[in-house]
Amino acid sequence: MSWQKLKKGRYSKTFGEYFITFTCHKRHATFIEHHLAKRFCQSISYNEQHHDCSWLAWVLMPDHFHGLVRLGNTELGKVVGHLKGYSSHMINQCVQGNSKVWQGAYYDRALRAEEQRIAIARYIVANPLRAGLVTNIGSYPYWNSVYL
Repeated sequence: MSWQKLKKGRYSKTFGEYFITFTCHKRHATFIEHHLAKRFCQSISYNEQHHDCSWLAWVLMPDHFHGLVRLGNTELGKVVGHLKGYSSHMINQCVQGNSKVWQGAYYDRALRAEEQRIAIARYIVANPLRAGLVTNIGSYPYWNSVYL
């Protein structure tokens, strides 16, 4: 799906909750490298500190990211843009490079019901299991959830 189609109709609701997905540039498995994945994970808390948001559940896969974010008095595009930009900067600093880390677009879906929240958090966290990366989620280091 094109970036323009993803942006069409996008509305950022203050204090809203969103399921977010974004992928690595050309679906490259950037985060197969532990030191790079660790840098991204550190970017999550930095993003929360510098933008009025909370990442309620998230998982970093080798070539993409899923997250459930609750906005404060901020815009979704600013939160996601900062996370992608800051993590790219940190990763390029780590590898002493200047390459694209993320695709330009991202997918978002607004949450509406309480039941959805837990189901989406479970879907997010179970991603490494479905991908066959681990047989127990406790063995996968790149995730977090306030619900589990």
